[in-house]
Amino acid sequence: MLRSFVSRLLSSVLVFVLIAIGLFLLVRLAPGDPVDMMIPPEAGGVDREAYIDAMRERLGLNEPLTTQFVIWFGGLLRGDLGFSYSNGQPVGQLLFDRLGPTLLLTGTALVVGLVIAIPLGVLTAVRRDTVADHGITSVSVLAIAVPSFFLAMLAIYVFAVQLRVLPSSGMHSSGRTDVPDLLIHMILPVGILALAVAAPFIRYVRSGMLEELGKDYIRAVVAKGASPSRTLVHAFRNSLISLVTVLALYIPVFLAGAVVLEQVFSWPGMGQLAVSALTTRDYPVIIGFGLYVAALVLIANLTADLLYSVVDPRVRSSR
Repeated sequence: MLRSFVSRLLSSVLVFVLIAIGLFLLVRLAPGDPVDMMIPPEAGGVDREAYIDAMRERLGLNEPLTTQFVIWFGGLLRGDLGFSYSNGQPVGQLLFDRLGPTLLLTGTALVVGLVIAIPLGVLTAVRRDTVADHGITSVSVLAIAVPSFFLAMLAIYVFAVQLRVLPSSGMHSSGRTDVPDLLIHMILPVGILALAVAAPFIRYVRSGMLEELGKDYIRAVVAKGASPSRTLVHAFRNSLISLVTVLALYIPVFLAGAVVLEQVFSWPGMGQLAVSALTTRDYPVIIGFGLYVAALVLIANLTADLLYSVVDPRVRSSR
C-alpha cells in the first residue's frame, strides 16, 4: 500500500508540474496586455509609449517568452509565485490570506450538503417509487437545473431585501468580527452552495443504494434474518466507493460554483480575488489561483484514492 501511495503521489506531482506549465502558457499567450490596464488616463503620445516601455521593463514582459518561463518556473520551485501587477504584493501571501475564507465557505457547505444528501438519498432508495421518493427527486432535479447564482440572487432578494432577516454580503458587519456575526453571514452563501452539493449527491446516493440493494449478497443477508438497519449498513458501506469517486470528480465543479457565489455574496475568498485579477489581467495572481485550485483538486483525488482502501478492504488487499 505504501508503494502505491508513493507512486500516486509522484504522479500527482508530475500532473501539477504539467498544469503549471500549461497555465503559464495559456495566460501569457492570451490576448490583451496587463500594461494597458495600468496606463493613467492622462498619459498620451510620447508619455504613453514611454510609460508602456518602462512598465514592461519593470515587469519583465519585454523578455522572450522562454526567458519569462524559466524565471517564473525557477521561482515556483522555490515557492515564489511572483508579485501582483496591481498592488505589488507577493501572490502567495495574497492567496494565502484569501484561502481561509474560501475553505471556510466550501468546507462548511460540503459537510452540510453531504449531511443532507446522504440520509435523503438512502430514504429515496428505501422508499422507491413512493411520494417521498418522487418529491425529493423532483426537488433535487429542480435544484440541479436552476443555476446557483440565480438562487443566490433570489435568496438575497427574499431574505435580505424583503424580509431583512439576513445580511446580503461579506463575512462580517461593519465593526464586528465575532463568531455569531460570522455565522449569520454564512447562512445564505453556505446554504446555496450546500444545496448545489446536496442536489446531485442525493441522486448519486440513491443510485448507489438501489444497485447494492438489488445484489445477491443483500438477499442472503436478509435470508439470514438481519434487521433492516443492518441490511442498510451493509448496502451503504459497499456503495461508498462509488460515492467517494464521484465526490473527488465533483471537486472542480464545486470550486467553480464557489467562485461565482463569492462574487455574488462579496465573500472575500480566492475566487473574488481571481475574478478581480482577470479584469486587470494580473498574470501572476491568475496563475497562482489556478495552481492553488489544481493543488486542492489533486489533494482531493489523492485523498479519495486512500479512502478506497478504508471503505473497501478488497482494494487494500490488492495493493
